[in-house]
Amino acid sequence: MDDDTAGERVLTAAARLFYRDGIHNVGMDDLRAESGVALKRIYQLFESKEFIVEQVLLRQHDTWNAWLAEAIARARNPRDRLLAVYDMLARWFRTDSFRGCMFINSFGELGSVTPAVAEIVRAHKAGFQARVAELVREAGAPAALGPQLSILAEGAQTTAAISGTSAPARQARKAAETLIDAALTPK
Repeated sequence: MDDDTAGERVLTAAARLFYRDGIHNVGMDDLRAESGVALKRIYQLFESKEFIVEQVLLRQHDTWNAWLAEAIARARNPRDRLLAVYDMLARWFRTDSFRGCMFINSFGELGSVTPAVAEIVRAHKAGFQARVAELVREAGAPAALGPQLSILAEGAQTTAAISGTSAPARQARKAAETLIDAALTPK
């Protein structure tokens, strides 16, 4: 198995295990067993478990952005593009594997003690907020709407993870509709 294949197997296994079990609960032996890559080889490919966490988060960032782009592309108009965020969340929350936001979970576990992880999480969240702000501009709504819609999405992710239900996506979408309609109504 070449380095790229082995590295991919380790990162795929790490993403699955970190998300399901939490970063602290996953040891290098768990990564070896789940990936099928020898421990010595894992250490040759990755300098540390922290580096693996960083790489997993960077990959998850790309996955999140792809989900968001796909959801937005399906929408018919600027208002629907804003609401597509919550429809995407609803689909995600209904999956059997949903365990909350990997970025929020990782920050909760490591953010105060691992600056690189905190930086990746902050950059991801800032990128999401910037994308929502861009959608708000495209809809012709006031800039203040962007942070409001972003916080609804963030809150829905956390609430859904804690409650174990997809209802927070529907509730956040309904609140977003109210905010969007108020922002787009001529005064």
